Amino acid sequence: MSEEEHIIAVITEHKPGVLFQVANMIRRRNFNIETISVGQVDTDIARMTITLRGDRHTVEQVVKQLSKLVSVIKISEIDPRNSIIRELALIKTHAPSTSTRNDIIQYANIFRARIVDVSPDSLVVEITGTSDKIDAFLDLMRGFGVKEIARTGITALVRGARTVKVE
Repeated sequence: MSEEEHIIAVITEHKPGVLFQVANMIRRRNFNIETISVGQVDTDIARMTITLRGDRHTVEQVVKQLSKLVSVIKISEIDPRNSIIRELALIKTHAPSTSTRNDIIQYANIFRARIVDVSPDSLVVEITGTSDKIDAFLDLMRGFGVKEIARTGITALVRGARTVKVE
């Protein structure tokens, strides 16, 4: 069976220990979480977007096991072909000269990124988009010398009227 990337949206109670419970359950199934992003969506509700690699059967087993956790309210697998998927990255680059800064700013403009911090020898660029877009931008920035990277992992919403929320 082929391993594919799967995106799972998990609506949970927003309380201490829930992220650990979810991550630990996935670990026990011998999965590696490729990306995970978590955010509060209501006073007592949080949403996790988890990316896993695996075959269909194994991912179905993970979904079944997640649904047994008391803190999990709803689980949906998200079809990447019918979804809006985004990731955020902050990239600190080496920029010691005016010409280097100008080049980085030009690339940032092409990729619709923003310069969010400037210091005498570096720039911090904020970029949002697909993982492929961020990877392509990072490949360009490596030529200037990347000092530090912080990536959020993906978050996703299904296109159209379908939602992943508590009804």
